[in-house]
Amino acid sequence: MNIKPLGDRVVIKMVEMEETTKSGIILTGAAKEKPQLAEVVAIGPGAVVDGKVVPMEVKVGDKVLMSKYAGTEVKFDGVEYTILKQGDILAIVE
Repeated sequence: MNIKPLGDRVVIKMVEMEETTKSGIILTGAAKEKPQLAEVVAIGPGAVVDGKVVPMEVKVGDKVLMSKYAGTEVKFDGVEYTILKQGDILAIVE
């Protein structure tokens, strides 16, 4: 089974980044803020506006920055994903 988003929705997987304080202390998962960097796993066909399909600006494999509290978190086959609208993606990281 795969997740296939509808419309202009995007499925992303958060990229875990190890954070270290200035003093060298490594922060655990519970002490860190929610990451805003993610990898695109799947994309929908695009939004329909006035009867025309608006193409998606991101593609599978892109690293993106997203709004801090955007999307819906889901767990599928033991992996945590977030499903959000393309408009909640702020930038593509190159």
